[in-house]
Amino acid sequence: MLCYCNSQREYKQCCGPLLDDGIATPNAEQLMRSRYSAYKVGRFDYILATYSREKRSQLTTQDLQASAANTHWLHLDVCHADIDTVEFKAWFSEGKKLGLMHETSSFVQEDGHWRYHTGEMHNDTGSVKMGRNDPCFCGSGKKHKQCCMTKLR
Repeated sequence: MLCYCNSQREYKQCCGPLLDDGIATPNAEQLMRSRYSAYKVGRFDYILATYSREKRSQLTTQDLQASAANTHWLHLDVCHADIDTVEFKAWFSEGKKLGLMHETSSFVQEDGHWRYHTGEMHNDTGSVKMGRNDPCFCGSGKKHKQCCMTKLR
């Protein structure tokens, strides 16, 4: 099975060992990808553990779970990655509505581990209206109505 993070690698060779075995991520981009996969499969314990100490002290797994309760993650695109920042677009649905989270995330190293610290949302974040005949955001080459639109029903 291909990884949820859209790396085009097998899950067991990509985010799987990070989520399942607690292996440290080698860089900020892989941490961001693994956090997306964790949201996709509901691993809120992993998400909480990958926040910086400062941010983690203000959250609980219940907070994270409640904030994601009605969100279904559909697709991830990494736009740009640096040493400690990653810009990404994560497509999601809430009910029958399509949304986009476009963020530049900042990461820090704590005790030799990468941790998510803050994120800056881009102006195109929010509800998205796509035409039935528009190309699908997932890059499949299909029309939206024949691809991810079916996941919104």
